[in-house]
Amino acid sequence: MNDITRSKILGSGRYVPERILTNADLEKIVDTTDEWILERSGIRERHIVEPGTPLSHLAAEASRIAIQDAGLKSEDIDVIILATVTGDMKFPATACFIQRLIGADNAAAFDVSAACSGFLYALQLADSLIRTGTYRHALVVGGEILTSMVNWEDRNTCVLFGDGAGAVVLGPSTDEAGILSTFLGSDGTYSDLLYNPGCGCINPPTVENVSEKLHTLRMEGREVFRHAVVAMSRAMKEALKRADLAVKDLDLVISHQANLRIIEALGKRLSLTEAQTYVNVDRYGNTSAASIPIAFDEARRDGRIGPGSLVGLVTFGAGFTWAGGVIRL
Repeated sequence: MNDITRSKILGSGRYVPERILTNADLEKIVDTTDEWILERSGIRERHIVEPGTPLSHLAAEASRIAIQDAGLKSEDIDVIILATVTGDMKFPATACFIQRLIGADNAAAFDVSAACSGFLYALQLADSLIRTGTYRHALVVGGEILTSMVNWEDRNTCVLFGDGAGAVVLGPSTDEAGILSTFLGSDGTYSDLLYNPGCGCINPPTVENVSEKLHTLRMEGREVFRHAVVAMSRAMKEALKRADLAVKDLDLVISHQANLRIIEALGKRLSLTEAQTYVNVDRYGNTSAASIPIAFDEARRDGRIGPGSLVGLVTFGAGFTWAGGVIRL
């Protein structure tokens, strides 16, 4: 009989490219200024890969760190779930490449596509697999190379995104620590407000499509902002309700690091204190599915959270999709 009531995070890791693209660097390639970018996004710099770098390499580095942090070996991992929209190829799943790179020979591996919400979607999946007794140890990774799909001539979007990967290892909880609740949501009505029209079956790669930059992302920034704040507020409240907790109980809220103005607006809606708010978007930009695991690992290693801490996780992405969660370390 399975007596596992919840899973918990055993270890975490992050990895970002060494190369840093500052706002001053962007001033040289697109019509923008440091002041303009800071005012609208709060971003000062972002990490970007060298051309030709596969996402699997970033994700594998983050995964190795997380597995070591958990006190495990790669062969202990039973399932690998990667959240991404910028995988190495259309198929196979980039999680399979991660498996090969880290030597997790005993694992099943697959990808999840939910844009910026992907990591929390994957986290809920992994939590469910462990609680049902299907698997014992899960590697959950969020990774993106968003610079591979930005239009470097569009100053409204190219300044926002960065590359990187974050990972956590889940295992059965034998104490009070664990994933206390998760909540997922979506509304496809707004799928045309943030999307990449190219490279799928609707607009397969052709010379004409590439020349029209259909392989780059499109975003209606104001609409995304408005929906993001409302949806994340609801998602965090629902996750807290499911955990029978209140905002005041949380030691820290790690929200999707898309834009400082969104983070601040969410903080006002939830009445978060400065001590409850985590911000690193100024140094990484929007790393989509990698955003929350990168921030989570950074907060752990910087001492912002530790054993016993109650942490809220909340995100919003294309689709539209959104998710919230509450965990106890």
